[in-house]
Amino acid sequence: MILLRRLVVERRRWLDAREFEDANAACGLLPGPASTQLAIFCAYRVGGPLGALVGGLGFILPAVALVLALSFLFFGHAPPLWVRGAGAGAGAAVAAVALGAACALVVPSYERVRAGGAERLRWAAYIVAAAAGAAFLGPYLVLVLLACGLAELALVRGSAFAGAHVGPLAALAPAAVATGGIGALCWTALKVGALSYGGGFVIVPLMQGDAVHTYHWMTDADFVNAVALGQVTPGPVVATIAAVGYAAHGLTGGLLAAAVAFAPSFSFILLAGGRFARLRASESAQAFLAGAGPAAIGAIAGACVPLTGALSQPWQYPVLAAAAAALLVLRRSAVAVLVCAGAVGVVVALAGGPLP
Repeated sequence: MILLRRLVVERRRWLDAREFEDANAACGLLPGPASTQLAIFCAYRVGGPLGALVGGLGFILPAVALVLALSFLFFGHAPPLWVRGAGAGAGAAVAAVALGAACALVVPSYERVRAGGAERLRWAAYIVAAAAGAAFLGPYLVLVLLACGLAELALVRGSAFAGAHVGPLAALAPAAVATGGIGALCWTALKVGALSYGGGFVIVPLMQGDAVHTYHWMTDADFVNAVALGQVTPGPVVATIAAVGYAAHGLTGGLLAAAVAFAPSFSFILLAGGRFARLRASESAQAFLAGAGPAAIGAIAGACVPLTGALSQPWQYPVLAAAAAALLVLRRSAVAVLVCAGAVGVVVALAGGPLP
């Protein structure tokens, strides 16, 4: 976001500082990857719908192309030994990256909470509930996020939502997705693109549930490798869905998954871009975000549990601990930590150590 602000506000002067900050806040109220939506909105303000399409693709395509290229290398039929080692090492550090992302969001979120004890207690409860949901509910995590947002909205607005029934998310899926074919991949990608409140790691349990446990497109080890690929490439974490699509149905699957996952971001901006001022001023939207926002942080933290559970070799746990220390104590960048962890994995592999 810092680079985007420097380009569109300071260098090009396409938006003034206040409009950029308002757009960033409004994107935070929308479901989906906020960084992608902000880039699309800036392009929309400059060139209208066509500008949004060109600018959005310029933001998305490099990350998707790199993820697909790396997927070909990592998920090929016979990847070299050093590639398998690099994937195992980088994958071991992914849980630490998720924890670091959650920790970075906690303080700013807490500072936005009003001073009242009840508000802060609810804030903490939303974080805990979503963390548990991410750890144990997998693809049903989105129900927890929605419930937290609706609960806060009900409390703030004095409305009763007790009569509303929200069934399991899987029940909303058409029957065609049950087989794990293209329909299933599109459904998973749509959920990823439309429901990633608060950051890409929020949708990690959802992706893992579908890709590993429901449709068996990839193993746990493959999945943490895919998340690592999404982290070492420039662009949003949601680009990880391209790696999932590649594992499911090859290059066609990767391209299709990326297209479906990013379509909601374009749709939200094209439909709501001209109403951002009203969206940000909406008390209902603010109230919903006051519940869903901290829940998203909890979901990111809770994603550490399934990501850690995906590790299978003893040497990966010291790598995870070292990565956590580097991120949380030494404040190193996530990309540097993942690259170093990957290098450790290469050494282990070439030395004859066990790999997932």
